[in-house]
Amino acid sequence: MIRTRHKFAFAILLAFIGAGVLVSNVLATPSGGLTQTVKGPYSFAPFNVRVQAMPPSWRVRLRAQGQSDVYYVDNVFAPGASTGWHSHPGPSFILVVSGTVTNYEGGGGHCSITQYSAGSGFMDAGGNGTDIHMIKNNTAQPAETIALQVLPKGASRRIDEPDPGTCPGQ
Repeated sequence: MIRTRHKFAFAILLAFIGAGVLVSNVLATPSGGLTQTVKGPYSFAPFNVRVQAMPPSWRVRLRAQGQSDVYYVDNVFAPGASTGWHSHPGPSFILVVSGTVTNYEGGGGHCSITQYSAGSGFMDAGGNGTDIHMIKNNTAQPAETIALQVLPKGASRRIDEPDPGTCPGQ
């Protein structure tokens, strides 16, 4: 009798785990046509950097009170490729090395669509729970980006997210 209860409880547990995997796979929007090389994590102690350079109106401040993991991510996008919808627990500096990519930001009930070409860059603030985005190559030529990510120590580098439904035509 006890052995039967254990088998039944185990079967229920497996069913819940399987359902969780199925739901997370259905809700996530995976990348496609993307080749990614990830280097890291590189560990950083807490830091507090303040820089004010010429002209006097230019300032930078970077601060992390706890340990950080830093990643270098090289993304090569085939024509039509995308990262899929995702978020990050910390900021990313994205450099467009070649080609043109479009950044779709769809969190918080809004949609912002911005195109970036080789030689430009942009920030993904991350960490606020509404910074859901997808980067896509909408051109017929390959594109490449490099991202430098600063994350809390031990945090997941990428969090797959469902399509927020706020960005039409992507």
